Amino acid sequence: MKVGLQQNIKLGQELRINPRLYQAMDLLYMPLLDLQQHLKQELVGNPFLELVEPTDGDAAENTDSAEKEDENEVDWEDILLDGFEMGGRREEYEEREYYEPIAVATRDLYDHLRDQISLLRLQPREIFVAEEIIGNIDDTGFLTCALEEVVDSLNRFLDSEEAVAAGFGEEPHFDLEEVARIMTIIQALDPPGIGARDLRECLILQLRDQEMEGSLVYEIVDKHFEKLVSHRWAEISKELGVSPREVQSAADGIAKLDPKPGLQYSSGEGNYIIADLVVEKIDSDYMVFHNDTALPRLRLSRSYREVAKDKAKFKGESKEFISNKLNNANWMLQAIEQRRQTMLKVMNFIVNRQRDFFEEGIEHLKPLTLREVAEVIDMHESTVSRVTNQKYVQTPRGVFPLKFFFSSGLSTDSGEDVSARGIKARIRKLVNDEDPKKPLTDQAIVDILKREGVNIARRTVAKYRDQLGILSARMRKRV
Repeated sequence: MKVGLQQNIKLGQELRINPRLYQAMDLLYMPLLDLQQHLKQELVGNPFLELVEPTDGDAAENTDSAEKEDENEVDWEDILLDGFEMGGRREEYEEREYYEPIAVATRDLYDHLRDQISLLRLQPREIFVAEEIIGNIDDTGFLTCALEEVVDSLNRFLDSEEAVAAGFGEEPHFDLEEVARIMTIIQALDPPGIGARDLRECLILQLRDQEMEGSLVYEIVDKHFEKLVSHRWAEISKELGVSPREVQSAADGIAKLDPKPGLQYSSGEGNYIIADLVVEKIDSDYMVFHNDTALPRLRLSRSYREVAKDKAKFKGESKEFISNKLNNANWMLQAIEQRRQTMLKVMNFIVNRQRDFFEEGIEHLKPLTLREVAEVIDMHESTVSRVTNQKYVQTPRGVFPLKFFFSSGLSTDSGEDVSARGIKARIRKLVNDEDPKKPLTDQAIVDILKREGVNIARRTVAKYRDQLGILSARMRKRV
């Protein structure tokens, strides 16, 4: 076989995406707050973009102020030609950098437990064990590892060089009994139920804190927990010699306990949503508005644009720099407007299609797919997906993600389709209105929906019920 280099000519077509197209798709994908930060960065990095002040819309005021500005006009031409080396103070030519406010760190569950440990009369060795245990408690308040693993971790530390520096070099190794004793101390801290290894232990700790040892509630949790979870009231009542109604009443009391006690001290902050779009009902019509008042208003800088007109004065890198920045500024303004118009097109179609939802509620939500919207507004399905991703709309019925309005559908006897989300809402309403002593089975729900003209299978009802977190009829039955 002959080895060598060869040259071949090949004719073909290849699809390549312009880098700016990638950026345009990213702009479509960005939610409102991300876009706000992106535009601020563009404003800092591109001298051909400037911020539109609220008073800039007043033409008369601008005309009067223009004459005053001419007297103290900055020589932008010299600045550009001189590589932006501006004499004097920077504040004369640029806005001061804007710093986004940073949330102050809040105290979490770990801090809360450590504060309580510091108030106890514990030896340094005991405090060391307690902090190791606390470090393995998650945000919900449960211990995430076995005590044997805590013992191994502590002993590995004692065998390390760090232990000598920390003053634990001559300490004897830890054993399970010592760690278990400290674990008992931690489980007596606030909130009740902290440090449990499973849900059963968490409930028992809370009942002990309420001094309910020996009660029916405590005995059910302690000795009949599996039957409690399965709602097997008859079996529990037979074994304990009490009536099923008493067992169910005790179970209602157990349900009031906190299954995740650590969350009340969680450091997680609430997520605030700023809607990208607003739908308002004006007279009998629903109007769509873009909620972009918080976005920086950008425009081409007049001063830089005037200087850039005389291309003969710029050469080499200066000329390339000005050309690139001016083109990028023009493109950015066009991309922002294109994003705005695309979002309005999509939302206007959704409002027209889902008018019954805005008028009568979720049960009247119609099935809708991304492809349907894409075909009507003459855009690709992937573009619609980017527009609706992580975007929210404020409506007279509340704030919803745009994805909320898209769901599969089921056929009806009238020939119209009904949204799966609307069917779920109907199932939830039927369960809420049912007789607790005779709860509706999945087949009973199927029969009711069929009488209402909705064709649905029993397994579909069971699937929707599970997605809604609704128990089966046997588990919902009250004695």
